[in-house]
Amino acid sequence: MTGDAHDGRTGVDAHDGRARVDALALVPAFNEAERIGATVAALRKVPGVAEVLVVSDGSTDATAARAVEAGAHCLDLPRNFGKGDALNAGLAALTGRVREGLSPEPVALLLADADLGDTAALLEALLGPVLAGQADLAVADLPPQPGAKGFGVAIGMARWGMRRVAGRVLAEPLSGQRAVRWTAVGELVPFAPGFGVEVAMTLDAIAAGLRVVEVQVDLRHKPTGRTVAGIVHRGRQAGSIARVLARHRVWRPTPAPEQAPPGGAPPGGASAGGGPVEGGPAPGGAPPGGAPAGGAPVEGGPAPGGDQGLAGPGGE
Repeated sequence: MTGDAHDGRTGVDAHDGRARVDALALVPAFNEAERIGATVAALRKVPGVAEVLVVSDGSTDATAARAVEAGAHCLDLPRNFGKGDALNAGLAALTGRVREGLSPEPVALLLADADLGDTAALLEALLGPVLAGQADLAVADLPPQPGAKGFGVAIGMARWGMRRVAGRVLAEPLSGQRAVRWTAVGELVPFAPGFGVEVAMTLDAIAAGLRVVEVQVDLRHKPTGRTVAGIVHRGRQAGSIARVLARHRVWRPTPAPEQAPPGGAPPGGASAGGGPVEGGPAPGGAPPGGAPAGGAPVEGGPAPGGDQGLAGPGGE
């Protein structure tokens, strides 16, 4: 597998002598043969991006071949696992290569959708806050997309759930264009399965105390219209988001305010000596939103590992 580390801004860590670059790019793709070549070519033009890894998620077209032709490395999964698990497989491959010294260690991980085409070159703006140490997670805020005719159910559910769980709302909570500080990635994995990955990633980042910012970037992607395929896609997306929010207990009932009983006991059932409230959170319990502090691997997802048979520009 040939590398493109010379294309990114490089340096050497003073402590361990290992090569450092600004970013490695990870692109999940399913049947995107028409656009993946342009997306990869644009990402390779982003200053500081040393390598691009495309994960062909069980594509039945020429996605993998077009990605390699454009200069990316490609992990070709045997079947369609869904976006979140494709990202998990790709990240496992990248971290394995970094650990083995086959790829340089980046400052940031850049996530990009496969259908951005030439506009992917504008993602340099998304890397800026992370490389400058101003953010741990930067999310692209896209302008309204020509031809997009969604009903707003998925994005509305995502905004409502994030407000209820984390007390914060993003303009584009479903944006797949993200830059993550490499040393903060461990707080966000394993990524949630399916199309709930972005909402879960943001909630996990906020729960972990990471700095999350949005950056306006004039990106364009392939819109999903009100066709049967588009409606099915949005239905799957909404279902994935609902499952993520359920895991974060967004639909837990809001307890009614309690009144102090006669005798002056404090409301909420707390003892006068300050003992724990029955039914309250245990000391050292789960982070806000009910998310576990760690995460079990997704059952049935692609197995993690190091170099998972990556195809590279050199034909490896």
